Amino acid sequence: MMNKKMLLFSNGSEITRGEQPSKFAASAIRDFLGARIERALFVPFAAVVRSYDEYAALVRVRFGPLGYEVNSIHEATDARAAVESAEAVVIGGGNTFHLLRGMYEAGVVEAIRARVEGGVPYIGWSAGSNVACPTIRTTNDMPVVEPQSFDALNLLPFQINPHYTDARIEGHQGETRDERLAEFVHANPGVYVVGLREGSVLRIEGSSAELLGDLPARIFLKGQPATDVQPGESLQFLFR
Repeated sequence: MMNKKMLLFSNGSEITRGEQPSKFAASAIRDFLGARIERALFVPFAAVVRSYDEYAALVRVRFGPLGYEVNSIHEATDARAAVESAEAVVIGGGNTFHLLRGMYEAGVVEAIRARVEGGVPYIGWSAGSNVACPTIRTTNDMPVVEPQSFDALNLLPFQINPHYTDARIEGHQGETRDERLAEFVHANPGVYVVGLREGSVLRIEGSSAELLGDLPARIFLKGQPATDVQPGESLQFLFR
């Protein structure tokens, strides 16, 4: 765990909407990757309606002004070799089930895990943050396809719920997000879930985590009331 460097966004709009990344996202990415990284390997498999070519082109346009060249894994003749030579791995958002199926089909789940555990920087947003967890069972997405397993990269000892909101919609009779996550931790005792609100980022360095942004993250664990952790507060308990 000591070598891992990860930057996990709740959502990708900070990066992929508008003509360039927001100042917040641009600053976070530059500070995270630094000047020693020249190019990143992008994994576009979360795209469903948008083509992989379109998604890769969008990410190139956003990362280029930040000083980083982007290669896309779907263009590689050997996906595993592309991972093994990557200076950084970037996994975009979209549908988490589609993303994980694509990663398994490309045969790169173990390769990405090994590279990140060895110190290669990892950036993910939305679905890309989901697959950094032990499983994808705290995604909000519809299972439009079936991956061979729900087991993901297992780069963290806890789960993330991107796009977390505690909003209640008038007249809506389904479960709230809190109720759904309470069901998950009840069925999976001892597993933390971090509800990551929009505009929030987790920066992982080894076995420590820092919450970036202006909003708190909500923490779920069986037997404990859901609590908010503010940016700047310790998240060390997540690694126990």
